[in-house]
Amino acid sequence: MRISIADAKSQLTELVRLAKQGEEIVLTENGSPSVRLEPVGKSLSPEEKSKLIDEIQEQVRRKNLPAGPDAARSQDFLYDEFGLPK
Repeated sequence: MRISIADAKSQLTELVRLAKQGEEIVLTENGSPSVRLEPVGKSLSPEEKSKLIDEIQEQVRRKNLPAGPDAARSQDFLYDEFGLPK
């Protein structure tokens, strides 16, 4: 649903309710989209965060990507033998 900001002022409560139900609410300014109302995502519990991280790490392991440069030696790409930037 697209609605002008001026019209939305009197209908804000209803627009928020619709957005929470999944309706796309776009506020327009001079006929152009300006703002989208959407519900704030729920916070993940520490257990859910840990599970999500584990799933992402497993997906990366399955891709079997080649190892990148050693982080301990990353300064070699940035600095010369005297410690000055290359």
